[in-house]
Amino acid sequence: MTSSDDGLVDRFKYVFRDHPAAVTLITAVTPEGHVGLTASSVSSVAIDPPAVSFSVTRATGTAGALLRADNLQIHFLTPQHAATATVFATSGGDRFAEGQGWTYDENRVPRLAGVRNRLTGNIIDTVSVGGSVLVVAEITSADLGEAAQPLLYADRVFHAFDIGHAAL
Repeated sequence: MTSSDDGLVDRFKYVFRDHPAAVTLITAVTPEGHVGLTASSVSSVAIDPPAVSFSVTRATGTAGALLRADNLQIHFLTPQHAATATVFATSGGDRFAEGQGWTYDENRVPRLAGVRNRLTGNIIDTVSVGGSVLVVAEITSADLGEAAQPLLYADRVFHAFDIGHAAL
């Protein structure tokens, strides 16, 4: 799959830079330790069984480890998590550091404090598309957090969404 239009890739990037998306952290426990990355591509796929999709830009490093994990957690972030989201979006960032708000359950699964919601699931399918991988995960549990503003990402910057002024 290739594009014959030289400007298409730049226009395509612009379209999605201009499209706000909710920000999540996707984490997993692997034999090598905890891994995680920032993702704004999480989307619901099905209700029965509950399933989501997201994409990663390569199958190496953190993303590759995540793809090999037995389970994953999707943490739905608030504006208070912007600094942590930045760390998890940066190669070599100090992930799971003290002060970020992590706790761990009896299986050492990371849980970020103050998230809007958290989903836990298992990867059931992947599709390679160019240099990216589309992931489908079946959700096995959903933890509801406190009502809070979502953290959004648009034009390469994190934003707070004011839900009180958004209704049309």
